[in-house]
Amino acid sequence: MSEVYAARRTRLRDQYGAAGSAAALVCGPANVRYLAGGAPPGASLLLGPEGDVLLYPPVPEDGGPGSRVDEGLRTIVCERSSDTALCAARLLAESGTGAGAAGPLAVEEDHLTVARHRALAAAAPGVALTDLGRAVEQLRVVKDEEEISRLRIAAEIADQALGELLESILVGRTERHLALELERRLVDHGADGPAFRTSVATGPHSGRAAHRPTDRRVEEGDFLTVRLGAEYRGYRCGVARTFVIGTAPADWQIELYELVFAAQRAGREALAPGVGCRDVDRTVRQRLTAAGHAEALDPVTGRGVGLEFAEEPQLAPGSMGKLDACVPVTVGPGVHLPGRGGVRIDDTLVVRPEADGGPELLTITTKELLAL
Repeated sequence: MSEVYAARRTRLRDQYGAAGSAAALVCGPANVRYLAGGAPPGASLLLGPEGDVLLYPPVPEDGGPGSRVDEGLRTIVCERSSDTALCAARLLAESGTGAGAAGPLAVEEDHLTVARHRALAAAAPGVALTDLGRAVEQLRVVKDEEEISRLRIAAEIADQALGELLESILVGRTERHLALELERRLVDHGADGPAFRTSVATGPHSGRAAHRPTDRRVEEGDFLTVRLGAEYRGYRCGVARTFVIGTAPADWQIELYELVFAAQRAGREALAPGVGCRDVDRTVRQRLTAAGHAEALDPVTGRGVGLEFAEEPQLAPGSMGKLDACVPVTVGPGVHLPGRGGVRIDDTLVVRPEADGGPELLTITTKELLAL
């Protein structure tokens, strides 16, 4: 893997070098992990003319950077009260290879507060600062097969946890208790932890995009929406499903479920290299809009996943980019009817060309409307 991380840093170096910068300072936690292989909280990565350096704060003896950090990186432990980004700026200034010598320092302004940006300028007064932009996030969009393998395992773990929940007694249990049980099962099956806050929504809460579990108890006839994800070796994916509790679904539940399912299936089938992100969103959205649910739809119907659960690209009306092969995305429309409940169905898939079988579905829990 050392060669992989070195190649990633080389691609980034080519980008900021072409823009006239001599060095780059990466502070975004997921970006540091992508380029360095692993790092404790608070770490920064300096890519400089004299080599690449990972700077991190003091950590417990058994909690250092770990074996996953690229062995080709030099590492420096900063003082406990120090900002590792400021340490990196001082290191660059002291090396004599900053502005006026080799060129400016590109920094991730999206990951810096105004105060921190000013502190960087003060820490290295001879170094001109330029914006690196979202260069690392763009590098992260297309995944290699090792990254996809980790996402595939994360999806298997999430499916296992969800499948076990469906086999248990649900009536009378609270949303909060079910969510905690799911997160425990994720860890039991090998996850680093949940990819995001697990959501269990029942009855009038069902179908909401980001419902926080409450003490409401599951009742007969409820819609039950479960949204969970697993993190495995840093990579995160998610799945959402909706079920009916204890009885045959009502006519309105069947109608709404079939509508959302058809829209989600259309979105999955639209995924292909070269297809516009907003075109996939439109494919999903137009079916639900035609049925009168335009106001109930989320701003996005899917997004990229990886080291973070919400990455580029976004499947949204305003998205301008096109999909590439080996880009993992979610497709997850939902409709919530106030006071009644709703349906949400979400999958994680990898964009593949038709010659390779089309989009690869990672989350395989049934999408049949089950009565539990």
